[in-house]
Amino acid sequence: MGERLTVKQIEQILPHRYPFLLIDTIEDYVPGEYAIGTKCVSYREDFFQGHFPIEPVMPGVLTIEALAQVGAVAILSCEENKGKLAFFGGINKCRFRGKVVPGDKLRLETRIIRQKGPIGVGSAVATVDGNVVAQAELTFVVG
Repeated sequence: MGERLTVKQIEQILPHRYPFLLIDTIEDYVPGEYAIGTKCVSYREDFFQGHFPIEPVMPGVLTIEALAQVGAVAILSCEENKGKLAFFGGINKCRFRGKVVPGDKLRLETRIIRQKGPIGVGSAVATVDGNVVAQAELTFVVG
């Protein structure tokens, strides 16, 4: 079992900053293997102003980005990748299975299932209260 990371510790691994850092904590991780994070979704999120004013829903692409950021913690916390960036190389088998709304606590889990050199794939699942809201295979390139 890994360790818990706060936002300040996450910022030492990822280059993302407000308003684009989409994870609040890392609950557990093992460098190069997996990371599990959370995002507490608040009505005060900037994107709710326009998506959608009469029924606020977190954009699905931002849920996928949050999963990618959690996966990036797993990859960029490896000693050989410290200080590097992880870029999207692709998104496959992506499915949205539920809405994410204000008040939800989004659980984000990305497991690294393949890696060869700077390219790898993470299996990513986002849940709210145990229900899957999004899942995908995320291809990343470390550069």
